[in-house]
Amino acid sequence: MEQIEIYKPKHKIRFVTAAALFDGHDATINIMRRILQSSGAEVIHLGHNRSVEEVVNCAIQEDVQGIAMTSYQGGHIEYFKYMYDLLQERGAPHIKIFGGGGGVILPSEIAELQAYGITRIYSPDDGRKMGLQGMINNMLEQTDFITTKSLNGELKNIPKKISKVLLQQSQLQKMIQMLLNLS
Repeated sequence: MEQIEIYKPKHKIRFVTAAALFDGHDATINIMRRILQSSGAEVIHLGHNRSVEEVVNCAIQEDVQGIAMTSYQGGHIEYFKYMYDLLQERGAPHIKIFGGGGGVILPSEIAELQAYGITRIYSPDDGRKMGLQGMINNMLEQTDFITTKSLNGELKNIPKKISKVLLQQSQLQKMIQMLLNLS
């Protein structure tokens, strides 16, 4: 197999990686995590047996561009769809979802999940055709964007928040002055 060049991201890329709930098989996600890291991505690894809620909460809190999951235990259709729905519901539709499960996730299920909105589910055939670095490059290319463009309207609230802090600071200064005048 020819040597695949490592994709060079234009932006800082962050991923959350984990193995799905009730899944103790974490060897594959550990390999993918290490290749992501050696390719320049920052990775927050949650380990195995992780719920959708845990993964989505972490992804939002850590402001990542992507989630990479393995799922070898079955239940992957519901798991990935719930993850997608929760990201939409919580205002983080920009976070891309990637997954794999060896031969456990059937081609028809991959098609169903990707049609639903999951960015990419990698199959054993993808591994043979693309190689591990090729799959990682594909993930990095699709997540090479700045997340601050998707602040869910928070930028417009910053002046209000600054005003509130300045008002609180002004009130605090008045209270300190009053206390100093009393002594």
